[in-house]
Amino acid sequence: MKPVKSSLQTKHNRIEIVPLIDIMFFLLASFMLVSLSMSKQQSVKVNLPTATQAVRDFKPDIISLAVDRKGDVFLEKTLITLPALYTMLTNRAAANTNLPVYVNGDVDTSHGSMMKVLDLARRAGFQKVAFNVTAESPK
Repeated sequence: MKPVKSSLQTKHNRIEIVPLIDIMFFLLASFMLVSLSMSKQQSVKVNLPTATQAVRDFKPDIISLAVDRKGDVFLEKTLITLPALYTMLTNRAAANTNLPVYVNGDVDTSHGSMMKVLDLARRAGFQKVAFNVTAESPK
């Protein structure tokens, strides 16, 4: 006895994956472009009011150094010598080398004075050393 074949052809169900891959790449590219545009935030420049009781708060997880035009080095707001600065930096680096070190320099500070401070921070073991700058005002 022969099996009876149906006159209707059976269709094999398939999931087309190529359009799904295209959609996923489109979504990935869209999210990447949106995240890149969000990283730089522009805001309206305002003249902030002053307060007599306001105190600048230095974060304990950031080392802020300043070099004035005479070459004097300041740790936050305290004048410090280069050997004392190196000792303090090595002690802080022993605890955490991932602390960021920000070096502020006066416009008229010599290159050599800034490089001495940068060299001390690097010799102490810090990897995240940066110079603080302000953006130039548009003309």
